[in-house]
Amino acid sequence: MQKYADYIEQIEIESLWSGIRHIVWNLDPKVNILSGVNGVGKSTILNKVVKGLMQGGEFPSHLLKGVHIKVVPEDAKWIRYDVIRSIDRPLMSGDSMKKIVDVTVATELDWQLYMLQRKYLDYQVNIGNRIISVLQGGSTDAAIKAQELSRPKLLFQNLIDELFAETGKRLIRTKNEIAFTQIGEELLPYQLSSGEKQMLVILLTVLIEDNLPYVLFMDEPEISLHIDWQQKLIDMILQLNPNVQIVLTTHSPAVIMGGWIDKVTEVSDITL
Repeated sequence: MQKYADYIEQIEIESLWSGIRHIVWNLDPKVNILSGVNGVGKSTILNKVVKGLMQGGEFPSHLLKGVHIKVVPEDAKWIRYDVIRSIDRPLMSGDSMKKIVDVTVATELDWQLYMLQRKYLDYQVNIGNRIISVLQGGSTDAAIKAQELSRPKLLFQNLIDELFAETGKRLIRTKNEIAFTQIGEELLPYQLSSGEKQMLVILLTVLIEDNLPYVLFMDEPEISLHIDWQQKLIDMILQLNPNVQIVLTTHSPAVIMGGWIDKVTEVSDITL
């Protein structure tokens, strides 16, 4: 049976930047923010860690591509993780991609949203089956347990509606797929602004992990986000899944506002 880690305790990278530097980074179980000026290597470190994880989240006990990861519990050999990058570039194969799907998928964020839509449907089926099982169990607190199972999805919907309220957009809660209404018109996620798509991608990614322990890697997630959204980002992620470990790079002071300054690590502090 695969044993999954709760979180990453330490990241060690050998021979970074052509063997000039060695990285040892001791991580907080919840929030880790890597900071530094442009070109100092924040994204390089993050990318190196992600590449050190094998398909499906398996990682070896030895150094793989110069990366060694210590986890809790220490005998776990797998880790659940997601990676979010914020640059919304046009798809290189946009024309062929449009032939595959029945919606306009033109950018990388559009493609992420399309894939997340499918996972969101699976998530709802799984939650629905669990609710039915609880209610059929006949326990005296069945209704309370069923309500608790529904809570993350409701929280996700409420967070999105709150964030998008200024532009008059609201989730259509009667639909199984993600769709919005704005002044009586129905909108697909692909019709949102880049910042709205980015926030939707982040919160959907967190939701469908279904409260399981996992690591969320984010490379400069603030790029497309309004400053108010940047300030709320970490809190919202932890609300949706208290079991997540966040590992992100950022240039934005707004992201660390609200009590996260002690979770900031400068690249120079972990470079040997």
